Amino acid sequence: MKTVLVILAFTTTGVVGAATPPELLKTYEAQSGKASSVRGEQFFNSKHGKEWSCASCHENPPNHDTKHIVTGKVIKPLAPVANPTRFTDDAKVEKWFKRNCNDVLGRECTAQEKADVLSWLMTVK
Repeated sequence: MKTVLVILAFTTTGVVGAATPPELLKTYEAQSGKASSVRGEQFFNSKHGKEWSCASCHENPPNHDTKHIVTGKVIKPLAPVANPTRFTDDAKVEKWFKRNCNDVLGRECTAQEKADVLSWLMTVK
């Protein structure tokens, strides 16, 4: 019974859904193949048939606060080195990849695209 309560406590506090950028990268690579930080940087800075690139809002390097180009809302740094809470919650990561990929690509990102971008973001200082 005590074990069940401990597990329940962790699941309600979000600890079970916690991750690290390297753990997420391994997950994406398992789904797609080896990540390329070079491809990730190119993807981040390129437009993909829509008006925006990732860098439109997050800038390059994405290691400081920026503002959304339409709403003006502050966006905390995307690079994990500048924002240690980035890429630490699986559900949040998937939510924002889905939303932002739709804005940039008009579709969801593939696991390979996520792996490449995350791989590059982990190199940003």
